[in-house]
Amino acid sequence: VKVAPPDLLPSVLGDFRQQGASAALIERTAAHSPLGEVLAAGLRNVGASREVMKEAVEETGRAVVLHLERYLTTLGTIAGMSPLLGLFGTVIGMIEIFGAQSASGTPQQLAAGISIALYNTAFGLIVAIPSMIAYRHFRARVDSLLVDMEQQAIRLVEVVHGERRA
Repeated sequence: VKVAPPDLLPSVLGDFRQQGASAALIERTAAHSPLGEVLAAGLRNVGASREVMKEAVEETGRAVVLHLERYLTTLGTIAGMSPLLGLFGTVIGMIEIFGAQSASGTPQQLAAGISIALYNTAFGLIVAIPSMIAYRHFRARVDSLLVDMEQQAIRLVEVVHGERRA
């Protein structure tokens, strides 16, 4: 609702029909939401050809998407690196266990040391699994918002150029 409000395009189209692409309408629309930024780019180019208007909308849309995806890279990196860091801790622990074992070490001591080393892998997975779920969820959400914004922006272009009524 904050990124692509469903009532924004009908409101903008109504105001556009009443007062045209006034500076106040463009400014108000751009400040409303990320979708508003995209629609305002189209309104700024109302007098231009359909191709120019569509290109302006696409350029602004790319900037908006980049802003929406700003934390996804970090979340994806955490999800991808956590198991590797856990595995790295396990390998270091195993090296330490086998390096510290003497001839008098019992199998129970070795098993206890391996068990402790494997906690690193478990902790890596505990971080990675929810991170990957969150990453996939937000990635799909951004993609869905992008499609919705594209459809609304194209609708604005078509209405402004007389190819569509509403």
